[in-house]
Amino acid sequence: MGLRRKCLDEFCVVLAASALAAMMGLGAATVRGRAQDPAKPTQGGAPTPPPDASSAPNQEPAGAPPPPAAPAPGAKKTGKDKNKDTATQNAPDQPVWDPLRAEKDLQVGHYYMNKGDVDAAIDRFEDAIVAKPGYAAPFLYLGEAQEKKGQKRLAAKSYTKYLDLDPHASDAGKIRKKIDKLYKELEAANK
Repeated sequence: MGLRRKCLDEFCVVLAASALAAMMGLGAATVRGRAQDPAKPTQGGAPTPPPDASSAPNQEPAGAPPPPAAPAPGAKKTGKDKNKDTATQNAPDQPVWDPLRAEKDLQVGHYYMNKGDVDAAIDRFEDAIVAKPGYAAPFLYLGEAQEKKGQKRLAAKSYTKYLDLDPHASDAGKIRKKIDKLYKELEAANK
C-alpha cells in the first residue's frame, strides 16, 4: 500500500506541475522531465516509460521548417557550402533594402573608377542598385562605367533607366544626348 500511495502522490505532483506549466506556456514535458528521470527504475524495479514523442522538449513545433543539414565530418566544402555574400548579391539571411550600404557602394565604386578598375566599379554600382531599388544615381554611374568599358548597349540601357527614375534630373538633357550618341554608334557598328 505504501509504494502504491507513493507512486500515486508522485503522479499527482507531476500532473499538477504539468497543468501549471501548460497554463504558463512552458510545456508539460519540461516539468515532467524534472519530476523523474525516465532512465532510472522506480522503487518497484520497473523503469518508468519515457515521455511520449509529442511532448519532447527539444521537438520543433508542427509546421516549422526543418533545420539545415549539417555537413558530414571531414567533408570538403564545395562552392555551394561557402559564404554566398558577394559584392553583388547578399546571402539569403541578409536584408536587401539597405540605403546606407547603397551609398557606401557608390563611394567605393567611384574609388574603383578613379583607380581604373572598371569591373570592380560596375560590381559596386550593381550592388547599390540591389541595395536600394528605385535609386537613380547608381544607374547613372553604372552607365558611365559601362560606357568606359565599351559596353554601349548596356550603358544606354542604364542611362535610360536613370532617366526613367529621375526624369527631371539636372543633367537629363546631357544624358539624353549620350543615349542618342550611343545608339547611333551601335547602328553604325551594325552596318
